[in-house]
Amino acid sequence: MGRFGTTTDYSRIRHWIEARGGRPARIKNAPDSETVRVDFSSETQEEISWDEFYEGLDGSRLAFLHRTKAEDNIARFGKIVRRKRRPH
Repeated sequence: MGRFGTTTDYSRIRHWIEARGGRPARIKNAPDSETVRVDFSSETQEEISWDEFYEGLDGSRLAFLHRTKAEDNIARFGKIVRRKRRPH
């Protein structure tokens, strides 16, 4: 079983996604930033810029959950999740 990590680091997110042939996307015609996705070739999503993708992550307090072990380099498991709340 691979290890998982959560990150909001733009360069790590972009590297992981592009290394697997993905690109930033959102649900077509979606009005809000919570609809950012990673697209590996879906007709239900529209490609967006990396800046729009990062704005969606930050604006909706989202993070990227992904596999982190070396042997998982080709695994495409990655998803957008809510950021954990920081303790006061």
